[in-house]
Amino acid sequence: MLRNRGDVSATTRARVLEAAKRLGYVPNKIAGALASQRVNLVAVIIPSLSNMVFPEVLTGISRTLEETELQPVVGVTDYQPEKEEKVLYEMLSWRPSGVIVAGLEHSDAARAMLAAAGIPVVEIMDTDGTPIDAAVGISHRRAGREMGQAILASGYRRIGFMGTRLGLDHRARKRFEGFTEALAKGGVEIEDREFYTDGSALAKGREMTKAMMERSPELDFLYYSNDMIGAGGLLWLQEQGYDVPNRIGLAGFNDVRLLQGLPTKLATMDSCRQEIGSRAAEIILGRLDTDEAPGNKVELTPRINPGDTLRAP
Repeated sequence: MLRNRGDVSATTRARVLEAAKRLGYVPNKIAGALASQRVNLVAVIIPSLSNMVFPEVLTGISRTLEETELQPVVGVTDYQPEKEEKVLYEMLSWRPSGVIVAGLEHSDAARAMLAAAGIPVVEIMDTDGTPIDAAVGISHRRAGREMGQAILASGYRRIGFMGTRLGLDHRARKRFEGFTEALAKGGVEIEDREFYTDGSALAKGREMTKAMMERSPELDFLYYSNDMIGAGGLLWLQEQGYDVPNRIGLAGFNDVRLLQGLPTKLATMDSCRQEIGSRAAEIILGRLDTDEAPGNKVELTPRINPGDTLRAP
């Protein structure tokens, strides 16, 4: 009666469900899954919960699934391939109805598990590569390239870059590649760069910006791999009395909502986070409902927001 069988009236089922809630009864999903070989869970595997990007992705997934029987369950990998393997192994052992996993880069073992899972797999955030099954995201190389073109069009030429260690964050690496490609076509090279791995992004932004400007005071633009370190850099420059964006311009990435209340708005690019989550969940639902063929790749289009730190061309 608790399994939505058609031979029970809606009124009777509602009374039984209410009684079950009062008694604290939870149905045994593993037993119920023996016939269908799956449970009503969607495994969502992301690299970080402290990165402000992923809560918005999870919001998109949750809102799309909330009127269905499916429930997202989250695993965190900390950008570590071996941890991703472990999380995947544990989650797939529960036979979820689908998997949503961040990124296109995985270890051989992780790729083998995903390919053999026999369920919809949606890789999110990135479209620069070939998905195992389906993918939803943006081209990070294109995002970096378009920001580089916008910076050059605004007349900046002496450029510094700050970001996370590129070996750990493949999407940041691809943006950096697209960015440097655009600069090279304009006859410009990055003059200084600095990377970090741990610590508060806002504080790191201040710290790295101070070090870079003391080292390379002639720079006229600073490009950050994310908005949080960019905001830290902006605050430090304003405290030092720099004329932003005329003496020096800045840009970040992600269009983080938390920073939209700052009196000076950082130039940035929207990474379509919530839409990525929604579209990924829609693919899972579509595949379960209609047995849609695998191979979907949905590339969304981010837009540059010049804010107050990128002067008009």
